[in-house]
Amino acid sequence: MAAYLVCTMTIHDPETYRKYTALTPATLARYGGKFLTRGDPVETVEGGPAFAERMVLLEFPDREKALAWYNDADYQSAAIFRRQASTARILMQSGRDNTQDPEPNV
Repeated sequence: MAAYLVCTMTIHDPETYRKYTALTPATLARYGGKFLTRGDPVETVEGGPAFAERMVLLEFPDREKALAWYNDADYQSAAIFRRQASTARILMQSGRDNTQDPEPNV
């Protein structure tokens, strides 16, 4: 089952943050991960306040690969730059086969 990471960041040091973004793609590839979006504009269509952070959506083949990527030594070395340059929140949700189920998990 695919796993998805929703990553939001408030960046206060763009130069250092670019060091992180330069290193991330190679680490993703080793675990079958891919960017679904990478900092593209986000529009708040309901609720508020308006979303003003950077958002990145990642897809992995499964939860285990997503966690292996996150815990990878090379990724954690790159993440030092992200932590220095931003505050972040990373959420993971596993997909499931029954998304057409009339009774979704609530």
